Amino acid sequence: MIKYSFIIPVKEINNYIWETVSKILQIERQDFEIIIYPDVCNSDSWEKTKQIATGHIGPAEKRTLAIKDAVGEILIFIDDDAYPEQNFLDILDKDFTNEELVAVGGPAITPDNDSFWQKVSGAVFLSSFSGGFPERYISVGEKKFVDDWPSVNFSIRKNIFIEVGGFNCKFWPGEDTKLCLDVLESGSGKIWYDPDLIVYHHRREGLLKHLKQIGGYGLHRGYFARVFPETSLKFKYFLPTLFLLFVVVGLVGSFLSTIILKLYLLGWFVYFLVLIKILFDTSKYVKMSVALAALYYVFFTHLYYGLRFIQGLATKELKSQLR
Repeated sequence: MIKYSFIIPVKEINNYIWETVSKILQIERQDFEIIIYPDVCNSDSWEKTKQIATGHIGPAEKRTLAIKDAVGEILIFIDDDAYPEQNFLDILDKDFTNEELVAVGGPAITPDNDSFWQKVSGAVFLSSFSGGFPERYISVGEKKFVDDWPSVNFSIRKNIFIEVGGFNCKFWPGEDTKLCLDVLESGSGKIWYDPDLIVYHHRREGLLKHLKQIGGYGLHRGYFARVFPETSLKFKYFLPTLFLLFVVVGLVGSFLSTIILKLYLLGWFVYFLVLIKILFDTSKYVKMSVALAALYYVFFTHLYYGLRFIQGLATKELKSQLR
């Protein structure tokens, strides 16, 4: 009897997929299957695993195919560069005994074998003052209800996934935000955060790849803040944009007025204190060298996210691009 279906969208079979599948297969249970959705299948094969070719479509569309292909009553969405902790299914067993819960999410932790700069990228998200939601990236906090959770570690009852029509395939990234909103608006049940439900997620290598990912998040969140204000119109999402405006407008204004210059310098002092707080937060979980390097990433993350957020706000009709 198959209870769980791991759903993994991928452009093509790669080294990360081999690691992901091997880690899942180490779970000593028989009640799960693994479905990989590449553009084109190859000859690679694994136990309990099937490849289903999709053609060149986006991750959201690939995940939605699980409606017809998956056998399990619980769908586990995970990225191709992520893998679960060995007790993952045991944790889900406990959580889904609560009939009120229709979906469960957990943190996506940077693996120990990631490179230094991958760890720096992951460290950016470990403070509320840098990434906003550290519980999404490290096992912290209490179990609680949430209204939005990333699809890198998101499990949902298949009947509910069918009821809401799967992912809104128009969006990527951001398809997970829309799915969570659809689930809550359907009145079918609640979404649960469990800090013990862990997957390990490899990070982007290098600042440019990091910013490209962050820019996608900012663009979609800005657009969602306008079209889906129920869960995306939150003050914390606007903070990077306010910081960007402070940097640009304050710089111009400081040449025009001594008072503005003093206020501008005061603002930078406050931001310096924020960076100290971020350093303190991140150093709880990573080496000090990683935490210090992350401050460099944080500064550009705030600026670029803020810029793309404005772009999202101003976009009349957002069209996501395939990865």
